[in-house]
Amino acid sequence: MRLEDFLPGVPDFPKPGILFRDISPLLANTDAFASAIQGMGQLSQAYPFTHILGIESRGFIFAAALANHLNKGLVLVRKPNKLPPETHRESYGLEYGNDALEISTNVLSANDSVLVVDDVLATGGTIMAAHQLIGRTGAKVSGAICLLEIAGLLGAERLRNAGVSNQCLLKM
Repeated sequence: MRLEDFLPGVPDFPKPGILFRDISPLLANTDAFASAIQGMGQLSQAYPFTHILGIESRGFIFAAALANHLNKGLVLVRKPNKLPPETHRESYGLEYGNDALEISTNVLSANDSVLVVDDVLATGGTIMAAHQLIGRTGAKVSGAICLLEIAGLLGAERLRNAGVSNQCLLKM
């Protein structure tokens, strides 16, 4: 089974010039979704970690399934004003705009190491923001894994240059 076949491109979404990769067909196919989680689980073996961190919103899907698969704790990074106080906030740039993320101040400590999980690695801005938030809690980032890397946007290189080891199951 080729997982790429379950990730159709949607041109000019959400803005002109963007080729959006729709994960819905992959999630709707039991075998494809299970294969993706197993593959991401294999990638995770390269990193020592105590927790998996999922990035809102599509990253939650893969992070929760992977945390369950690996029997690890799950930490969520959310868009602003979705978590109760106290939180840390980090603003960042996206491929098609700007946004911010927040993490609860009481979910990680200096003894924790975190594997960041997201669906797509594009420019790396979202994972860099998560990296900054994890640092504010005192925890360490072990690495980052994603289902898909959008090759031409250099996100993997940006993360490596910032000292964040990363792997993606697929590259398109």
